[in-house]
Amino acid sequence: MNARVESLDPITLEVIRNKLEGIANEMQMTLLHSAFSPIVKEGMDCSAAVFTADGQTMAQATAIPIHLATMIPALHAVLHKYPVASMAPGDVYLLNDPYCGGTHLPDITLFVPVYADGRVVAFSVSTVHHQDMGGMAPGSIPTNATEIYQEGLRLPPLKYMDAGRENETLREILRLNIRLSDTFFGDLHAQLAACRVGERRLTELCASYGAADIERGFGLLLDRSEAMTRNALRQLPEGTFHYVDWLDNDGVELDRKVRLEVAVTVRDGTIHFDFTGTDPQLKGPLNCVPSGAQAAAYYAVRALTDASIPTNGGCFRPVTLHLPEGSLVNPVAPAPVNARTATIKRMCGMMVGALAEAVPERVPAASASVSTMLAFGGRRPDGSSFIVSELVAAGTGASQASDGVDCLQTDGSNSMNLPLESLSMDVPVRVLRFGLRPDSGGAGRHRGGLGVVKEYEFLVDGIRFTYRGERHFTQARGSRGGGAGAMARATIHRADGRVEQIPSKTVTELGRGDRLLVETAGGGGFGAPQERPREQVLADLRNGKVSPAAARETYAQTGL
Repeated sequence: MNARVESLDPITLEVIRNKLEGIANEMQMTLLHSAFSPIVKEGMDCSAAVFTADGQTMAQATAIPIHLATMIPALHAVLHKYPVASMAPGDVYLLNDPYCGGTHLPDITLFVPVYADGRVVAFSVSTVHHQDMGGMAPGSIPTNATEIYQEGLRLPPLKYMDAGRENETLREILRLNIRLSDTFFGDLHAQLAACRVGERRLTELCASYGAADIERGFGLLLDRSEAMTRNALRQLPEGTFHYVDWLDNDGVELDRKVRLEVAVTVRDGTIHFDFTGTDPQLKGPLNCVPSGAQAAAYYAVRALTDASIPTNGGCFRPVTLHLPEGSLVNPVAPAPVNARTATIKRMCGMMVGALAEAVPERVPAASASVSTMLAFGGRRPDGSSFIVSELVAAGTGASQASDGVDCLQTDGSNSMNLPLESLSMDVPVRVLRFGLRPDSGGAGRHRGGLGVVKEYEFLVDGIRFTYRGERHFTQARGSRGGGAGAMARATIHRADGRVEQIPSKTVTELGRGDRLLVETAGGGGFGAPQERPREQVLADLRNGKVSPAAARETYAQTGL
């Protein structure tokens, strides 16, 4: 029975909205359950979404904010090269080029047009961080890259399937340029399966309500989220608010900090982010293309406005950015960009943190805003090749209402650490220790979230290792008298007794018996430490989150 409606009353519109969000989440679960590589099936470094035919976000899975926002310019790039009128049922498109809507080369986005009543009514889209895309280092995230050509295989908008037929030429190029091609195609097929689920569900939805009414519903939902977002922005104090922060280095010039500056202007239901004052583009790969800066801005707007507003493209209409050309937030090709996550995460924190003085009840202390990336590549004892990446989280900032959260991905990322069993099953690496890092959270009435301590032992020689860290030389600042979070540390203990301190980023080789000790940063505290209730300090002591010495020094008013 066709449930076509003559008018979209609020209840019907809400049913359609929830169905769309359910479709996006079903796509995400399909992707997670079908993937081959640990960074996807365990680390959840993937995303899915539904778009309108003209490229506006319609529904998102609970996934990675960076992916979900960068899908927007990526789809626009596809539509520019392949107009909707030229598409056919069974077509599939992909890209990963950061200078054409992508973010960094390991992130490939797949697009499937959805047909109803003989026309494209939507797109089913998925993004996956692939374990390897070639380049100078296993995992394709070399922190010492000085141009994008060293980072891996770069794909402009291309047709991967033409009316259901796979592009064999593209397939062979991919197979010859990627280290673990079987794993790569397993993950790519998982992406395609997820998009096909979205395609089927959207086709069923159009059959139930009629394609014309579904498209009309798209417009109404977009307009409603826009109106709600503009109204929420009008509740913020008007004015221009500034924030400056520093990245440790660019991975190449290891002794030079990198300046980021933003001015956030709120006026009459709009918000503008101006990055004038940010350093010029870098030699190393912490450059961030405009799609990444846009993702950070969209995250910030959702964080600053009402969480009950349905997230879709309407939320982003009041947002504008100024990204100076040739700066690290708008680099000119062929600048390297593979480590852009570190920059995006810091931008997210800055964009929100700029309003801390204006709306302190909404803005927490700074989070560590770190997703420490480790990539291991080499050969197992049986001669087979392996590449595994891991993302290690840090602490979040405390707020006016509560302590920060320990060991949590924040802002632009939303992935998970690899289970120890998964890591040891895939690669000749043993985890000796994994736990919270005492005293790493900033002191305060509400304490900052703790980072973690993780220690690895390597069981074979010849492992190529990439470490992308942050907060080794800067701290997550506290708020309203709260203390800053502890800085990160990473140390390689060689089997021969040598000790090497990692200066935030490195590409090196590890051997049998070497150990790696990673200590991630903590979040900032909120409020004066003297105001922290004694029973909470005692609870931290019992739980090992604060040492007796730190408790006596920092929380002396408790009489400990």
